Amino acid sequence: MQPTAPELEILKLLWHSQPQTARELHDEVEHILGWSYSSTRKTLERMGDKGFVSMKSSGNKKIYFAEIDKVKTLAAFAQDFAKRIFEIDGPLPVAMFTDSRLINDSEIADLEKLLHDLDKGVEQGSTEDKQGK
Repeated sequence: MQPTAPELEILKLLWHSQPQTARELHDEVEHILGWSYSSTRKTLERMGDKGFVSMKSSGNKKIYFAEIDKVKTLAAFAQDFAKRIFEIDGPLPVAMFTDSRLINDSEIADLEKLLHDLDKGVEQGSTEDKQGK
């Protein structure tokens, strides 16, 4: 299951700096999403139910941690976007991610491997679909 666009915004904040409180996360996404604090808290609760984040209590504050892998999540989003929007069937060029502020140089190699693996999985599924028909 992929995160929704708002969930991805929260995950990006956590991947950049975690843990964070609900208030800290809200203060960052409020201008992007135009949400109330209660909407941010409810989204964090749903993300916890989905296994995207975990929460620990510290006094009267709830502190959140990202639980899904950043590179795997981004690779799945990139592959899905390329296929659905641009109808790209081959592997994506990893060079398109080199200027990203979200991933570092060491994660680029992991991303390249995941994109290649995802592409191979799509090819296998297409081959199986053709053989099954």
